[in-house]
Amino acid sequence: GLSDTQFDGRGNYTFGLTEQSMFHEIDQDKIDRVRGFDITVVTTARTDDEGRALLKALGFPFRSAETAK
Repeated sequence: GLSDTQFDGRGNYTFGLTEQSMFHEIDQDKIDRVRGFDITVVTTARTDDEGRALLKALGFPFRSAETAK
């Protein structure tokens, strides 16, 4: 699951992907090198707790506190 510590204090969430090959739309033969990137989900939430609740409701798989240890 995703870490739930990547909120920015205003309900927005950023996470990183280590490589682009997980997207099957990308032609693997045209990848000249592995590239990672960050994705930021901007929400209308005002707090991290509101943002977390929204993203959980949308199906984001956050790690539980026990799993993160």
